[in-house]
Amino acid sequence: MFSKFIAKVVGPKGRWRQYKARVRQLPPDYRATVDAIERYLMHFGPMDGDSAASLFEDVADLFERAAADGTPIREIVGEDPVEFVEALVRNYAKGGYVDHERQRLVNAIDRAARNQRSK
Repeated sequence: MFSKFIAKVVGPKGRWRQYKARVRQLPPDYRATVDAIERYLMHFGPMDGDSAASLFEDVADLFERAAADGTPIREIVGEDPVEFVEALVRNYAKGGYVDHERQRLVNAIDRAARNQRSK
């Protein structure tokens, strides 16, 4: 059963199933890389369902092209896979609790700094 939570995180189930079918067609090493990126995004990708679905589809596009061209995985993700994924996430609309908490942190620090200057 495709839960409402999963639908909110990854978008409509039809898009998700199409994405997963595409990933299954990748060569094993590319598929393992996409699976690792997906797993990371499920934990740390602060975005809404539509943005997440678009991001996953774009990751599939990227790795399909790379596999077809024989591009080595390290040429795609570089030496820092976390930075690679974080850069991808920055290109998509964000939302959810992580974004909210980041903004709360910034606002709290800004208030504290203003209070300190006014003393």
